[in-house]
Amino acid sequence: MKRVAIQGVPGSYHDIAAHKFFEGEEIELICCDTFEEVFESMRKDSSVLGAVAIENTIAGSLLHNYELLRASGATIIGEHKLRISHSIMCLPDEDWKDLTEVNSHPVALAQCREFLMHHPGLKVVEKEDTAGSARDIKEHNLKGHAAICSKYAAELYGMKILEEGIETNKHNFTRFLIICDPWIADELKDRSTINKANIVFSLPHNEGSLSQVLSIFSFYNINLTKIQSLPIIGREWEYMFYVDVMFKDYLRYKQAIDAVTPLTKALKILGEYAEGKSTL
Repeated sequence: MKRVAIQGVPGSYHDIAAHKFFEGEEIELICCDTFEEVFESMRKDSSVLGAVAIENTIAGSLLHNYELLRASGATIIGEHKLRISHSIMCLPDEDWKDLTEVNSHPVALAQCREFLMHHPGLKVVEKEDTAGSARDIKEHNLKGHAAICSKYAAELYGMKILEEGIETNKHNFTRFLIICDPWIADELKDRSTINKANIVFSLPHNEGSLSQVLSIFSFYNINLTKIQSLPIIGREWEYMFYVDVMFKDYLRYKQAIDAVTPLTKALKILGEYAEGKSTL
């Protein structure tokens, strides 16, 4: 059985992503209140894996998680792209006429803004977790309260679904990284399927330094699928660059890494893995 640390509670989107990635396998969730706790759980027990959201097609990148990943020393072994579909739910014996308040994570609330505009009578209250909102309403029998979260959470906590698919944009996906201690990474991935990598580096503050690196990747036919810069604290106007690359030839990819390394500072490979599937 695999033990997987997630931010959130059972029924959360992290829970769904972890089960989708390890489909057909038995996993035990370690539920954490924060992403810091996810990485701490992995630090305390090297056999614990982690499932961590890294970006959303609407809300953008989770910048803090990039830094947590780099500082932790953990390795990415896979990814999963989950279609985010929100539902609104309430206690089983209530209905629309009984509701006065809706609870959810601020990102979920923002993604359902258009729906909420059509229900001005509902007071919008931000909570720490989507599924946690449904759990709390059920456990504390909070009359008049509704939660916005996954359909799975409603089923898990015995809530009544009032409407499904209430998110404004239907092209709403979150990408989750599956991470582990580097010592066990080779046991958990198939090296023959690797076609993607995440790397991080900084650059000298020289003209054209970034374009040189990008030109080398282009020469070796390496496709940059994402580049994210974050400021280096304490070093004004210097940045860490987090880059996702895809490739068909692993050897060409390694040659590209060797070629760009002398041009960068502190280059680190955060993980090499197979491109993740997208699921509903």
